[in-house]
Amino acid sequence: MNEEIQFVLDATKEGMEAAIAHLEREFLKIRAGKASPTMLSSVMVEYYGSQTPLSQVANINTPDGRTISVQPWEKGMLQEIEKAIMNANLGFNPMNNGDMIIINVPPLTEERRIQLTKQAKAEAEHAKVGVRSARQDANKEIKDLDISEDLQKNATADVQDLTDVYTKKIDAFLDKKEAEIMKV
Repeated sequence: MNEEIQFVLDATKEGMEAAIAHLEREFLKIRAGKASPTMLSSVMVEYYGSQTPLSQVANINTPDGRTISVQPWEKGMLQEIEKAIMNANLGFNPMNNGDMIIINVPPLTEERRIQLTKQAKAEAEHAKVGVRSARQDANKEIKDLDISEDLQKNATADVQDLTDVYTKKIDAFLDKKEAEIMKV
């Protein structure tokens, strides 16, 4: 195979892998019934005058499937962290016991499960758009290469095969996440 074509295919594969990696990160943020430290990944805390991610000012643990504990490195940060969790609008009600913050993760309602499933589908569609964008870029680059029509057609077919593989991966991730969300 032509070196230029291989380069385009490798770059396309990288772009599609990036879309999958992004989808995995987004899926971690979607809660599926059990507590996880990643649920608080978007919380920013006021720390010495600057907004800092919660994970950089406290230990976040899940002692069981329904509880998240937040142990600040400085006791004076308890109120600040509690306020930040409330302001993040995650639907949690943090409790401060003077030592740490404990968050009881309520079980999901049927309505909320359906909402989260829609959110997961939207993220999956976003990833598919990323994959199709990588395909479009690759096809444009292949067209610009100084190669025969047959090689162009073969390379375009290879790019389409890659697209199909990554689209199926996205669908598989979505199916798994939907099952996880809908499981009571």
